[in-house]
Formats: sequence, structure tokens, C-alpha cells
Amino acid sequence: MVRATARRRVVRLRGDGSSTRPDALAAEEPLEIRVGGEALTVTMRTPGHDFDLVAGFLVGEGLVHGTDELASLRYCAGTDQDGANTYNVVDAGLRTGGALPLSAHRNLLTTSACGLCGRDTVDAVRTHVRWPVAADPLRVAPRLLYGLPDRLRAAQRTFDSTGGLHAAGLFDAAGRLLCAREDVGRHNAVDKVIGWALREGRLPLTGHLLLVSGRASFELTQKAALAGIPLLAAVSAPSSLAADLAEELGLTLVGFLRGEGANVYTRPDRVAGGRPLVPGPDTSPLADPAPTPAPGPAHRS
Repeated sequence: MVRATARRRVVRLRGDGSSTRPDALAAEEPLEIRVGGEALTVTMRTPGHDFDLVAGFLVGEGLVHGTDELASLRYCAGTDQDGANTYNVVDAGLRTGGALPLSAHRNLLTTSACGLCGRDTVDAVRTHVRWPVAADPLRVAPRLLYGLPDRLRAAQRTFDSTGGLHAAGLFDAAGRLLCAREDVGRHNAVDKVIGWALREGRLPLTGHLLLVSGRASFELTQKAALAGIPLLAAVSAPSSLAADLAEELGLTLVGFLRGEGANVYTRPDRVAGGRPLVPGPDTSPLADPAPTPAPGPAHRS
């Protein structure tokens, strides 16, 4: 049973008055992911499209690359206090032995040093990429990009009632929306999209675009690259490590995609009119100011 929303009574304040009314909230419940009966992770998600989420998560961890490697997906008997199945435990059966998941690499890096090493993390992802995106011939017009957020927003049915969900959308090179998914977590929405593509036998996603609401993190860039997606766009900002990974892999990273504007951080040649990035002084308002020369000795006349 899908529980994408929950209802609660709230006191609504408007000016000096108030009223009591029901309100819809985005559902959030834990999902335990098992592989071959062994617990792998627990993620907080919005119930719905759980098999897509698990399939996409396995792609993002480098454990699965094609439909033939995923033998089965099934709900396990996680039960509530009344003995009913909660549908919060999914077990995946793999036809391959499975490599060490990328999360294990990240955990090893964070526990063996004082912090997460960006260089080592990028290298760990690169070794898992089966479909390099650097040579992908995708080319799009800026106006095609400008139209994507409205198309994704129109597909966000649960957001309309709750206002509390992130979304991810997969588009083809003509800007057609192929799959849209919502979730309380950006990474879960992306996993659901990529899992749908895996189960439909569409990987690698050569010549496709992925749009996410919110910001573009390192993890989302990683997931796009492991699915063979050459262009990732976000309505907000990317992180520095996301840009580092995109540049390393030859993936086009677009941020602040709003209205008729966007910033292209890597591989702008895929966007018509985009020019190669040439190193030079950063003259943006956010650039670090040039250091002020230290005062020399006072001149005495």
C-alpha cells in the first residue's frame, strides 16, 4: 500500500485570525535495503516506487550495471505491532557477486583520515564507471534547458498537495520527459528515476538529461555518471566536489536553471553557444578579493 502522503489537523494562522483544517504532509518512512538477505543500508524515503529506488541505489553504488545482473526484488516481512507487513524492507537478489559498494569506499576514507578526501573519492567513483560520458555527443539548445523545470514541475503531483518533496526528471535530447519521481530526499528521487531506467532496460542513458530540484551534490553527480547520463542540471547550486567530479568525468553540470538563465560549470560545449572554459581571473561578485598590499615604510620629506 503506497503512503505518499499523511493527513494531520493544523491550526492555520492568517493575519490576526486562525482556523483548524486538515493538511497533507509528505510521508517519510525508513526503507531497509538488503542484498541476498544481508542488510546493506537504511534510507528515509517517501513510500512509492520502492523497487525503482532500490534498483537505482544499486546502480549508484556500482553493484549493478544492467537488467541482467538484477535477479529479483521483493518485499520482506517487516511487520508493525499489529502484524501487518510495513512494506519497508526490500531484498535484492543479484546474479553477480557484486563489488564493494561505493559507500564502503567513502566510509573507509572518512574513518582512515581526518576527513573525506576529495581526490580519493573522485578516483573511487571513476573506477566504477562502466559507461564513460566524456565522448557522449549530446548537444542541446539553451532554450531546451530553460523549459525543463516547468515540465518537471507539472509532473509533481504529490508536491501540489504537500509542498514538501524533491523531484528528479529524466529527459531525452528533444526535451521530452520520460520519467519523473518525487521523494523527501533528492538522492532517492534520482535513484527512483535511474532504477526505472534499469528495469526498463534503458541503461546506459546516453544522450539523456537529468534534472533535479534543489542543489546538485557530489552523490547526485556520481549517480548520473554511473548511469551514463552526460548532462545533470539543477535548479540550485552545485557543490565544489560535484563540479570536480563532473570535470574529471567529462559530464556537463548545469546549476541555477531558472527562468531563462543558467550557469554551466563543466563541458559547456554541449550547450549550443557555450564556449570552452578558459582559466582567467574570477571577476564575479563572489570572487575572493585581491589581497591588499601591506603598507610600506612611511615617506618622510
